[in-house]
Amino acid sequence: MLDDIAQAVLAREEVVRYLRGTGGEGSDQALERIHGYLEELRTTQRHRFYRALQHPLYPILRKIERKPEHVHRVQAAVDEGRRIVYASNHKSHIDYLVEPLALDDNGIRPPLIAAGINLFGGPLGLIHRHVTGAIPIRRNTKDPAYLVTLKAYVAEMMKKHDLFLYPEGGRSYSGELKPAKTGLIHAALTANHPNLVFVPVAIAYDLVLEDHVLARQRVKKAQRPFGREVAELVRYAVGYRSRAFITFGTPMAASHVDPQSRSDVLELTRTIRARIGALYKVLPVAVFAAAMRPSIERDELERRIDHLIEELRVKHANLGVASGREAIDEAAGPLETRGIVVHEDGRFRVRERSVLRYYARTIEHLLATPGLTH
Repeated sequence: MLDDIAQAVLAREEVVRYLRGTGGEGSDQALERIHGYLEELRTTQRHRFYRALQHPLYPILRKIERKPEHVHRVQAAVDEGRRIVYASNHKSHIDYLVEPLALDDNGIRPPLIAAGINLFGGPLGLIHRHVTGAIPIRRNTKDPAYLVTLKAYVAEMMKKHDLFLYPEGGRSYSGELKPAKTGLIHAALTANHPNLVFVPVAIAYDLVLEDHVLARQRVKKAQRPFGREVAELVRYAVGYRSRAFITFGTPMAASHVDPQSRSDVLELTRTIRARIGALYKVLPVAVFAAAMRPSIERDELERRIDHLIEELRVKHANLGVASGREAIDEAAGPLETRGIVVHEDGRFRVRERSVLRYYARTIEHLLATPGLTH
């Protein structure tokens, strides 16, 4: 028997239109596929269990200090009765834990989370499906039956829930801010909620837990088993410590956006991406990496970082470091511990060039000459 959400999805105009125009495929077969996708997408959020998740995940979460910024902007939107879509950049698998908990720490209702379907295998998949309220997303499928079902399901779920999504799709393997995709943003717009707002969110870490894994691959070539990725996270968690800055932007009203206009949706998506980029916290490791050379004396590196910080200050970047000396004092030790640089005889030398470049690219979008060495 179909639940209320499934019935509402099947009654939506775009789904009915798809079933009528399936062409060579019989409507019965199309309907069967939609039923299958609805079963796959089904998710439930149990908030009282959600908060308790911190306990089994404590070994990792205790290593990450959550540093939310401008949460009052979200609280004001909640108090005004807004339906909220959070749109964030995507750095790490830890994002799925840290960002929702930053909201929960401040008493803000938890959103549903749009997460890659690769996260839904094994016990963790059961937690996502039955506790956190994560919606499994097939990111690269072109199947029109799936796409119409996904958008309709998201639109219906948003009648009762906020949504947290990652417009980039998957994590950034190169470190840079990736182009944003329109699919889930369009799905949220088709909910036609009268009080819908988009809140851009930027997450930045001193050190990304899986930095070595991401940087060496740089471009995602194939989806690896999630169990293997978890094993890599555990490996690199040894000695790992970091801060996670979660910066919330000003809510953006969507009443002027026509969901049926591709240009409107694209323009909104580009604006959200630009605001995420502007919110991104510039931390010591990033400026250290951007100013670093294969071999450099400390005094010269400090001057190069000072010059870089001044450029970022002029561009009104969200600075988390004030000087070259501060950057070196805070970044050098952790980078040496991770085996990324080495400090000998008053000089810094690069040991893991790909990982250092990964961190340098995290602030490329903020610089006047992106892609060039500073």
